[in-house]
Amino acid sequence: MHIRIDDCFPIDVRTMKEIERRLISELMKNSRRSDRDLAKAIGVSQPTVSRTLKKLEKEGAIREYTAIPDFAKLGYTLLAVTFVKLQKHLTQDEIEKARESTKHIIKGNLNFIMLERGMGMQFDGVFISFHEDYASFTKHMEWLKQFDFVEVASIQSFIVNLKDEIHYRSLTLSTLAKHVLTLQTQNTRAEEE
Repeated sequence: MHIRIDDCFPIDVRTMKEIERRLISELMKNSRRSDRDLAKAIGVSQPTVSRTLKKLEKEGAIREYTAIPDFAKLGYTLLAVTFVKLQKHLTQDEIEKARESTKHIIKGNLNFIMLERGMGMQFDGVFISFHEDYASFTKHMEWLKQFDFVEVASIQSFIVNLKDEIHYRSLTLSTLAKHVLTLQTQNTRAEEE
């Protein structure tokens, strides 16, 4: 059974209004702005911005408003991207059991910023987490092995030293914010061809 990625989302960029894309783009650059500032930036009234934000939140296009701090200044020295390969594919019942167990287990492990299943490089899932030091990372790896609902075949991690003096581009959504504005145009062009 194949699931189209478009079927997973209630809102589609192809059906989004220009104002919605522009508003999301502006918020990705700086979510602390007032509705009045956002209205000025995109050239609409403040009530239009407020109404559009409520709609986007209700539809799930905007899930949260947050800040992206300097994680090293907060005491984290490592960012880990950990890939997991399962021994076998899970049935739908096993997936539901895993989802429920994971919700409970992760509440006590606050350094995760993402846990998702996926595909690529022969892995089935990915975890992204921050750690104070290597000992914290090692404890995290042991924690991953406690899941009784999956048989892990392989775990691989890519570790980023946040204290490294050389940085190419730190985590930001600003570049993606610019790209969001081009999505409908690209999708429309692709459909026409």
